[in-house]
Amino acid sequence: MKKYKNTVIVGLTLITLFLGSCSDLLDEKPRSLFTPEYFKTEEGLEGGLVSLYNNLRYIYGLYYYVACEQGTDEYTWAQSADNNNNDNDLSGVGNLTPSSCRSDVLWNNVWTNINTASGIIENGMEGGISESLISEARFARAFDYFLLVQTFGGVPLDLGAGELKYNISATTISVRNTVPEVYTKAIFPDLKTAVENLPDHGRYDAAGSTATKTLARLYLAKAYLTYGWWLQNPNNIPTYPDCPRTDPDGHNAAWYFQEAYNMALAGINDPGPFGLQQYYYDVNLGSNDRNNEILLYADHVENEQYNQASLSYSNGTAPENCAGWFVTWNYTVIKSGDVSSVQRAATQALGRPWTRMAPTIEAITGTFADKVNDSRYDGTFVSVYRSNTDRAGLANPVVTNANGMQVAPGGAILTFLNDENPNVVYPLSSDGQPIAGASAIGAGTLPDRSDYVINPSGISRVVYPGLWKLGPYRTDTGSGLGQPNGASTRPWNIAKFSELYLIAAEAGVQGATGAQSARDLVNVLRARAGKWRWDNNGNAAKTADNSAAMVAATPAAITINYILAERSREFFGEGYRWYDLVRTQKWADIAGSYSICGVAYGAHEPTIYERTIDAHYYLRPIPQTQIDGLTMDDATKKAYQNPGY
Repeated sequence: MKKYKNTVIVGLTLITLFLGSCSDLLDEKPRSLFTPEYFKTEEGLEGGLVSLYNNLRYIYGLYYYVACEQGTDEYTWAQSADNNNNDNDLSGVGNLTPSSCRSDVLWNNVWTNINTASGIIENGMEGGISESLISEARFARAFDYFLLVQTFGGVPLDLGAGELKYNISATTISVRNTVPEVYTKAIFPDLKTAVENLPDHGRYDAAGSTATKTLARLYLAKAYLTYGWWLQNPNNIPTYPDCPRTDPDGHNAAWYFQEAYNMALAGINDPGPFGLQQYYYDVNLGSNDRNNEILLYADHVENEQYNQASLSYSNGTAPENCAGWFVTWNYTVIKSGDVSSVQRAATQALGRPWTRMAPTIEAITGTFADKVNDSRYDGTFVSVYRSNTDRAGLANPVVTNANGMQVAPGGAILTFLNDENPNVVYPLSSDGQPIAGASAIGAGTLPDRSDYVINPSGISRVVYPGLWKLGPYRTDTGSGLGQPNGASTRPWNIAKFSELYLIAAEAGVQGATGAQSARDLVNVLRARAGKWRWDNNGNAAKTADNSAAMVAATPAAITINYILAERSREFFGEGYRWYDLVRTQKWADIAGSYSICGVAYGAHEPTIYERTIDAHYYLRPIPQTQIDGLTMDDATKKAYQNPGY
């Protein structure tokens, strides 16, 4: 039995939703309540499915992003961060509590979705609806439960009407099932049925608009892999509710690793319309959104009605996509003489700055050590900030920049260097203290270069490379600055075909066997990463194929740490990282310390920070609003919360 945020779980309000390409509008009639009878009709099932996809917007693209990235080896808090970020960093700047953990975004948005999916499954079958459509709801329910069990441990299967039953009555009591029960009763059965019955192609033109067989295979493989790690429990991380680490079906961890490998290979070998883009750069290129590598996305469009948001302004609330703001520093502070030479613009390299999250120095220098052969650094970060004074309509768009040299529109104003250069000179005051200097941000200079520069070791909590892959893309910006204060109108990519290779490779490292080794699988993506058609930060065409060098550099013996490094190179900043580190129980080992420079402009001396990642942090706390809404005795309510909180 389950109570959701002190509200009744009886379905949800249906909102007109845009799915797929620009020609695919679902013009649904708003309903305040879904009933069992309604789900037995084609109209009701279609309306329920629309709500399931629409609900993805309320999870992805906002503060859930903080919970997935903050406190990992990828990101730490930045100069303008508040407790939404600091509490998750575990480095002494905050305190992670049931009231502050931003995993509450997940908890507070999935239960109504799960109930709606159960209503479709339970009543659609009785109404004679095809299993291929019902399996979209099966996928959605398994998807939500998989997120929950990874995040919180065991969670309720009974929302008030029985396990996995559609509930139409309010309840304020709840019982949590164990982790094995959630996997074996909910996640695995739903996903296996979905694999059998979902179509190869989605119901709309754009890839990833609705659930498909390949998507279900990806998540079944990922669930098998994650459950295998849970059974193995290499570092003795506690689970909750307490239960033996045994499988009700009698299988061991090795069996699940093999099944993960087999299912991932099935997705690779029978991909339907999906596959890898030829170049890594194209995977996250805004003008190439909804490409065939994307298996699922939370959609956003350049239409205020269907986007459910203004295109010109946002205050960062659901269902908008504002995650790119968190990782964008205030580049508008840069000065070239007395001119703001990089102005706020709705272009993929820029966007609205919030300065809430900064990449660690180790992410730049370690994870992306090879910036010459491997195109993924260039296709992930903004490392060169260019003058856009022409877009701002300045009468004289040429500016005076480093070393008194002039820079025309499109020229480099600030460059984060790929490698450490001892000749960089940072501005100092008369008493030798670092200052903001001519650039206003404390950037350095090199002889005969017109751009200001910063070494990798000089990345700080206030000036750091932006995350290009999440930057805004608008077709209505034209030759001007556009509307950078609006939330992103790009879809949020949730699942990618490329992950099938890394799931199979990870299972291989864990003992699974098959036609392709872990090294073979990793090298498919590494070979792709060696191919260049465009130098993103150089802003110029580039024809290069470094695939052979990339493959040759792959170690003969693949380890879990290497898989995790490859996952970071492939999916950096996309919300995978906390789950990857928790699944493999490598969080404390890999992210237990990091280095970065300070919060002041001109700070270029890195400091090492230590994180306290106790075992209980491997589960997030149940939100305090949930605990407060339960009408059970105090001892039972206390036992409902995960230990350590």
